[in-house]
Amino acid sequence: MNTYVRPALSLALLMTLVTGALYPLAVTGIAQVAFPEQANGSLVRDARGEVRGSALIAQDFQGDGWFHSRPSAGAYATVASSASNLSPSNPALAERVGSEAAKLYRAEHGPVPQALLTTSGSGLDPHLPPEAVAYQVARVAAARKVPVERLQALVEEATLHPLIGPPVVNVLALNQALERLGQ
Repeated sequence: MNTYVRPALSLALLMTLVTGALYPLAVTGIAQVAFPEQANGSLVRDARGEVRGSALIAQDFQGDGWFHSRPSAGAYATVASSASNLSPSNPALAERVGSEAAKLYRAEHGPVPQALLTTSGSGLDPHLPPEAVAYQVARVAAARKVPVERLQALVEEATLHPLIGPPVVNVLALNQALERLGQ
């Protein structure tokens, strides 16, 4: 029996050491050297150096003077990160989307973009399509007493064009630019 137990325990200990300690330490070290910003959470800081959020996680912006992110099924909490799991045929989803659409609807702008009504897969997507941000420009401009053209230029500057996929706007970065505009 000893001929089986000793090698099994030795192998379990060795694999625990390699996969549970050495490999994670090596990957963490490489990430810290090669990609320190991303390895530390892609933190976004304000002019005073205070952390305002992460470029990878949506935030809940309240009030008409800010661009709003997508809705979040988990109240923008990373612990509860998930979609709502409501199927398209679920009456609760239709009711929530209808209620949200009624709140956001402006006749002069047409239908509310879907990205402002539905959650992302994680519930924490920090990006919106430019059309969803453009839908909010008039509201933000009126609340801040800023010319619409100036905000449209700000949105255009904040629009990212990834190598693959459609253009997107990081709402936190856009709101930070908006905050700097007011100073």
